[in-house]
Amino acid sequence: MPTKPSGTENRPSWFGRLRRVISRSAVGRGWRRSSDMELGQRALGFAALGFLTLVPLLIIVSAGGQRGQGFAQWLGQGLGVSTDSRERVERLFTLPGQALRTTTVFGLAALAVFGLSFGAAVQTGYEKVWDLPPARWWARWRHLVWLGVFTGYLFVSATTTLLHTPSGGGATASLSAVLFFWWSQRLLLGGRIRWLALLPGAVVTVIGLIGLRVFSMLVFSPLIASSTISYGPVGTVLVVQSWLVGVGLVVFGGALVGQLLNEELPRVAAALRRRR
Repeated sequence: MPTKPSGTENRPSWFGRLRRVISRSAVGRGWRRSSDMELGQRALGFAALGFLTLVPLLIIVSAGGQRGQGFAQWLGQGLGVSTDSRERVERLFTLPGQALRTTTVFGLAALAVFGLSFGAAVQTGYEKVWDLPPARWWARWRHLVWLGVFTGYLFVSATTTLLHTPSGGGATASLSAVLFFWWSQRLLLGGRIRWLALLPGAVVTVIGLIGLRVFSMLVFSPLIASSTISYGPVGTVLVVQSWLVGVGLVVFGGALVGQLLNEELPRVAAALRRRR
């Protein structure tokens, strides 16, 4: 009976070697970190608080700076859906003028509470990405500042979108989004991470949002039509909620990829210098 060469019984298989290589790589570390920070659960929380915060906020903001158009058209353009699907989205929301007339003090107060909770959720996600301890309780003023700047950013974004800016507006919108996410990380992390280290995450986040818009054009547009036929207006709400889950994955996942790039780029640069 033939015998195996000595030492082969302890030699790992090619699959085992490949698994160890992947586990030690940036991809493996990113997968483990995404599991540790519960990326999927955080994206679901982002979508839930985002729906309670972003939808009312965007309705009010877009109603205050448009010409007979409102949040529904802004959302339709953001999703990149077809004209027919956009009309289905518009049926879900009140007219812009009515939104301003019917907004109450209690509604604004509830919106502020949800908005601050939303800012706290984004901050916690960023802290998990960079493995930082939670900020002190007195640092919650950052949530208020972030919400105020976020509201202004949404106002500018909604009005420029609704006014149909020229083709150069796409580059301007992307650059402004990079600056906003770059600043958001710096503020919500309390300045504990250097500006330069945060830049890759902001860039990756914006690239991810652009990719999400392309995905929405291909998937969510027909899905809105089919869901509306199957479930009525609730089907459209489910699609919008699913889109917000995707936004949450991009926001936290983009920051995570940026953190990994911040670790890997110096190693790659050092390896290239050694080869020279």
